[in-house]
Amino acid sequence: MRNENQRTVNVPDDELAFTPMTELLTLLSQKKVSPVEITDLYIRRIERLNIRLNAYLECSFDQARIDAKSAEQSIMDGNVTGPLMGVPVSVKDLEMTAGIRTTGGSLIFKDRIPNIDSIVVERIKEAGGIILGKTNTPEFGLLGETRNRLGDDCRNPWDLNKTSGGSSGGAAVATVSGMCSVATGSDGGGSIRIPASFTGTYGIKPTQGRVPRYPVLDPHIANHTSQSGPISRTVKDSALLLQLIAGHDKRDPSSLSSPVPDLLSAVSRDISGLRIGWTPDFGFAKVDPEIEEICQSAAKSFEDLGCYVDESDLKMQDPFEQWYVLFALPSMIANTSIWPSRSRDMSDYVRQAYRAGEKYTTLEYARALGHIDTLRVKLEEQFQIFDLLISPTMAVPPYDCRQPPRQIKGEDIDGSWACLPFTYPINMTGNPAASIPAGMTSSGLPVGLHIIGRIGAEDDVVAASAAFEKAYPWAHLRPPAI
Repeated sequence: MRNENQRTVNVPDDELAFTPMTELLTLLSQKKVSPVEITDLYIRRIERLNIRLNAYLECSFDQARIDAKSAEQSIMDGNVTGPLMGVPVSVKDLEMTAGIRTTGGSLIFKDRIPNIDSIVVERIKEAGGIILGKTNTPEFGLLGETRNRLGDDCRNPWDLNKTSGGSSGGAAVATVSGMCSVATGSDGGGSIRIPASFTGTYGIKPTQGRVPRYPVLDPHIANHTSQSGPISRTVKDSALLLQLIAGHDKRDPSSLSSPVPDLLSAVSRDISGLRIGWTPDFGFAKVDPEIEEICQSAAKSFEDLGCYVDESDLKMQDPFEQWYVLFALPSMIANTSIWPSRSRDMSDYVRQAYRAGEKYTTLEYARALGHIDTLRVKLEEQFQIFDLLISPTMAVPPYDCRQPPRQIKGEDIDGSWACLPFTYPINMTGNPAASIPAGMTSSGLPVGLHIIGRIGAEDDVVAASAAFEKAYPWAHLRPPAI
């Protein structure tokens, strides 16, 4: 590293921007690249690309440059105090960030600047990460697409007419487009895995309670479905970030006190002998034939990695109605200060969710809670046979913005929610699950494979993901719109 902030390795900008975070950390520690230089590189890419992709809602470039200079000095002085020292990351705009505008994807909060960081942001800062800005999300995270009233939809760089998915669409697009090294997302019904599938990135939803939540609008409202987690271009990058943000915090009584698995060691684990159950439909889902074919082929390829792959007999009744109660009602209750008084300023899907929330009875909420146990029993029965379950992540390929398909296999479906039948059941059970890139459609759009593990076994999910990545790498692929 030289004082004039020029790299000492011969790596073109376009290649450096896509260097895996873990490799970038090595270059930084060896003083072969400067935190200032890499931060400026990502800033230039954001300034060039974000106008078309709308991945970021807020940028914090001035503070990022200050933090990069501080990190550079620490590295020069041999005082590297954190495992992310000097690495620029993005943060989903549902995470509170002190001094950085945090909208929650809402027009109502377009000018909100918190005075406190979320636990996730605290831990990233403590690890030495540099925050580039806040990534796009649907309002309050209440949609599987990334659109709101703050601006244009977040666009998929594989085809600008297509949705990025959501609700962590901005995080996935920023990552796959080389506008950050790694991103934070959150997942209450598939919101990490959906955009990971649609953009060809890797995303993992940890076990419910693995990553603590604080602050929240009302600390007494139970969180049964949502978890923060990483989105990255490689499995190892996600493993490192999840390792850093996971772990109990007394400010969130619901956060797990059990030890976090060694995720970095899991990246290099031999998975031969693992028993894998393939389910194309969970017993109820309608799936696009091309998606099913790509994912079934990817699942079968685990046999080449030494695993035993067999058909799962998992049969669920679609739990959407019960999940939607647990998803919509707590959000409505947490926002009673603005609902319904500010309803005119809300997105259509928020009004729909909150109107539904007003009508739910205590009995319906109790039944939804009871359904969690029913689903958990079904999955536990599967995990007595298998170590992992694998399915498609999404039932459909990326679709045009605001135009979800209305039919699958010639049968009518009910819009965008029917496109993600594999994700929200796993939010109800609380199991860890990841979406890994499994291939491309005939029209050149990414397809994700869904890997589901036992409660608490993120390391198994990471190990299987990394073994697949090693055999069928994807990080070298670049979308055409960048």
